[in-house]
Amino acid sequence: MFWHAKNGSISIGDTSMDYISFGKGSNNLVIIPGLGDGLTTVKGMAITMAITYRTYAHDYKVYVFSRKNHLEEGYSTRDMAKDQAEAMRILGISKAMVLGVSQGGMIAQYLAIDYPDFVEKLVLTVTLSKQNTTVQEVINKWIAFAKQGNHKKLMIDTAEKSYSENYLKKYRLFFPILGKIGKPKNYDRFLIQAHSCIHHDAYAELEKIKCPTLVIGGDDDKIVGVNAAAELADRIRNSELFIYEGLGHALYEEAKDFNSRVQSFLSK
Repeated sequence: MFWHAKNGSISIGDTSMDYISFGKGSNNLVIIPGLGDGLTTVKGMAITMAITYRTYAHDYKVYVFSRKNHLEEGYSTRDMAKDQAEAMRILGISKAMVLGVSQGGMIAQYLAIDYPDFVEKLVLTVTLSKQNTTVQEVINKWIAFAKQGNHKKLMIDTAEKSYSENYLKKYRLFFPILGKIGKPKNYDRFLIQAHSCIHHDAYAELEKIKCPTLVIGGDDDKIVGVNAAAELADRIRNSELFIYEGLGHALYEEAKDFNSRVQSFLSK
């Protein structure tokens, strides 16, 4: 009923990594989520994820990976890509389509750069290759909220920065309950991942990405900036660029054709 949805965990070094899988296709699709993973991993989310990404279930065996559970200080997006490759090796995923969203897109860049044999096609969504003032200001603000333990402000600011004004008009009524949802025991994991975002810089190495790549951005992205997608596409030779008008960082939730657009690219 739920496309063989399964929760899993594998050993990575001296810790573990949570993942979920579902689908019955013969091809592999690896999805790497964004910075929200620092607050809540995919543990126990197999059915929810299968429903969210059900459009891929017929054609792909889908895997959604969290970062490993114990993160050391200074853990970078490149380190995350190394562990992602190791996780794929352990699970026997020798080749996959890879969809990286936000921070997941930063990790996916290094996965394609350092481990090209693992990546058949690449989709980079609402992500960046190098720093800009927009992402620095936004994430440093979130770091400050996390250090204060102010979950409500962190969640509200994330929503305000992510969604379009039309979406926000409908759902601001529910903002008061955001501070009560998903609050972690501590913010150590989030802080390490946030710092990795504001130090990510793969720009000079993007030409090493050889696989077909689709870059998707929004022209109102208040988190990574409006030029980040074009910068990526300009540096990746075998790439296509699509920009959603009027949408921002949460376009993968708001754009009704997002999954079908991704699937169309992957099936070419």
